[in-house]
Amino acid sequence: MRNDALHSAPTVSVVLPFFNAASTLGQAIASIREQTFADWELIAFDDGSEDGSAAIAARAASEDPRIRLVSSSHVGIVDALRRGCAEAGGTYIARMDADDRAYPERLAAQVALLEAHEAMALCGTRIRMTGTAIGPGRRRYEAWINHLVRPEDLARDLFIECPLPHPTFMMRRQAYQAIGGYQDHGWAEDYDLVMRFWRTGCPLGKVPRCLLDWHDRPGRLSMTSSRYGEGQFRKLKRHYLFASYLQGDRPFYQWGAGEVGKRWLREWRSRKPLAAVDINPRKIGGRIHDVPIIAPEELPPPGSVFTLVMVGAPGARQTIREWFGPRGYREGEDYLFLV
Repeated sequence: MRNDALHSAPTVSVVLPFFNAASTLGQAIASIREQTFADWELIAFDDGSEDGSAAIAARAASEDPRIRLVSSSHVGIVDALRRGCAEAGGTYIARMDADDRAYPERLAAQVALLEAHEAMALCGTRIRMTGTAIGPGRRRYEAWINHLVRPEDLARDLFIECPLPHPTFMMRRQAYQAIGGYQDHGWAEDYDLVMRFWRTGCPLGKVPRCLLDWHDRPGRLSMTSSRYGEGQFRKLKRHYLFASYLQGDRPFYQWGAGEVGKRWLREWRSRKPLAAVDINPRKIGGRIHDVPIIAPEELPPPGSVFTLVMVGAPGARQTIREWFGPRGYREGEDYLFLV
């Protein structure tokens, strides 16, 4: 834990956990040192590296008093984040990964956004995905996450995927502490944190500029750990659905009995949808995983039911919005998109 008697509190504490990141750590640290906003500290948390990463961070700390190296045995990403954030003394905590590069205006732009919106507790930025293994799927994800900027859009698509890139997080330290910080529930710790910020009623924000190069590689933790698997994402979403939109005994329907929808139908446990909507006439009237399949026209009227829409085909969400809209259904009130 930092000793504020020895360290004056900066405006921003940048928390950078690393593990065996010698090939990229120097560039990540340099990108923070090049920030136009100078009132920061960098907490470089060494999670038991064995490849010389700690020496890189130590050398940077010897050159810049704003950088502190904190060393530990290997504890894993969630504990590393918790410990790194516990060292933070700034008004704001910013995240940084050891293989990414922040643009020089990043911290300044995010501080300005949070100071302009007092109710906002967490914000991110747009990103540019870099790396040698980026295919069409990752480019579609990049386009999706970058087009979400306004708080209402971030909240609308929150259950599709985490709408804020984790390495771009900046959050009010007191708000972070108030919701219990990073927690380990066996699923994505960043998405979980965003959900808990959202549950407080605070708007989420995003600077509408690309301010970080997000390096994607096959060995990245988010691509290899089971906590970031599709099943764990659905488990997280069910948890927060039952704590929000489906709180209490609110009845609900599911739209979608295709590839995506079947995964959800298989995993509902004690609480299931009353029925699943599908447009395939061969499915209508049957049952899938003991849930009856109905046509869209059989949905109850607006205001009497909530519908979770699980579709993955390109363009399907817009088509379904165009079906719901003229019939008086309101997104976020009567239906919600998930994947």
